Amino acid sequence: MDMQLPFEQIVARHGATVVRVCRVVLGPHDAEDAWSETFLSAMRAYPDLPETANVEAWLVTIAHRKAIDLLRAAKRNPLPVGEVPEVPTTLGIPDLEDRDLWAAVGGLPVKQRQAVAYRYVGGLAYAEIAEILGGSVDAARRAAADGLKNLRKNRPGAITRGASS
Repeated sequence: MDMQLPFEQIVARHGATVVRVCRVVLGPHDAEDAWSETFLSAMRAYPDLPETANVEAWLVTIAHRKAIDLLRAAKRNPLPVGEVPEVPTTLGIPDLEDRDLWAAVGGLPVKQRQAVAYRYVGGLAYAEIAEILGGSVDAARRAAADGLKNLRKNRPGAITRGASS
């Protein structure tokens, strides 16, 4: 007997997390493509996913791979110019007051940005992050900690350890 949830419920349950992770890793412009590619791949593989699998970690792993694909493809493509004919969605786009934070996140080294996204946006354990990034648990923990340290150091108004808000 198949006990898996319908795929539509998986998208509804985890779609926001995946788009947030994609936006942190790629920025708002490429995130929607990565989100779409993630769920297309997931839909094909979902029937074979073990019932005991951590679906959110599985989706974040797929999103990571799709983000890497898009980053590699972007290096080969010319930069787009001109006006965008469509109105972008506001889902997952940071508020105006958070733009400096997202700019600081975007300025982190790739490994730190990914570790911060997967840990603090995706809610993954360090072991899951290590599996996605291809390193050790300690390296994943270090990358996330270094990312937070850099954000605190480089973002005006950030709360540092021992300071009150």
